[in-house]
Amino acid sequence: MALERIGVVGAGQMGAGIAQVAAQAGLRVVLTDVSDERLQIGRATIESSLKRLVKKKKLSSDEASQLLARICFSTNFADHGENQLVIEAVSEDESLKKRVIDELSRVCDKTAILATNTSSISITRLSSAADNAERFIGMHFMNPVPMMPLVEIIRGIATSDGTYKSVAELAAKMGKTTTVSQDYPGFLVNRLLMPMINEAFFALMEGVATAEDIDVSMKLGTNHPLGPLELADLIGLDTCLAIIEVMHRELGDDKYRPCPLLRKYVAAGWLGRKSGRGVFGYDN
Repeated sequence: MALERIGVVGAGQMGAGIAQVAAQAGLRVVLTDVSDERLQIGRATIESSLKRLVKKKKLSSDEASQLLARICFSTNFADHGENQLVIEAVSEDESLKKRVIDELSRVCDKTAILATNTSSISITRLSSAADNAERFIGMHFMNPVPMMPLVEIIRGIATSDGTYKSVAELAAKMGKTTTVSQDYPGFLVNRLLMPMINEAFFALMEGVATAEDIDVSMKLGTNHPLGPLELADLIGLDTCLAIIEVMHRELGDDKYRPCPLLRKYVAAGWLGRKSGRGVFGYDN
């Protein structure tokens, strides 16, 4: 089934990015959130991204305007009723995600595919909130979505072959390369990435090196485009902590124990770029 109308729930950094790349692929998109304020922030995120593409001459101003016009910003959940696929991209909180999935099951057509952009939570467990687990799947975009070419696809225990095929085709239409991960905590990318970020926090806490030297060492020593601490600030320290907690709890291995310094930063509200302060400080 070719997908032409999709929805995204959550207008944060990830949801706004998913809506943008879907619109760039020529799809009609409904982007919902709980308030006009949050939608305005999401719209501003997309507009800023499009301005950068225009400045780099990857889009014309007219193309950017047409792209933005393909996105409907709404606080009305019922507007997802005619969408063929809806991706939830709310905070990494299992109970919240299940509430969203349950509500989508009530408003969407029975033939619609429901997808989650979760970074670590079991797809099978989340699918229990859907009315049809065969049409539920994990579609994990990387951050920042417009720039990162990968989408991890994670099948739950009941996900059908047809659902997987439709989602893989949609990701390709969005210009993404896909990999398939089994339904394990953290899936593949975060199973490898989060222990590195967590260990960078331990190195910082123990005074092994400064934050700057930790990041420079990884960038110049291993050819990473961003150091682990700068990357954590970009992802959001609260999101990193939530993922590491899932891995620690569900894999049951203390090598995934979240660093106390990471917990302290999150408790202080130092969440990274989105809050203006994380490991590093950010203007505006």
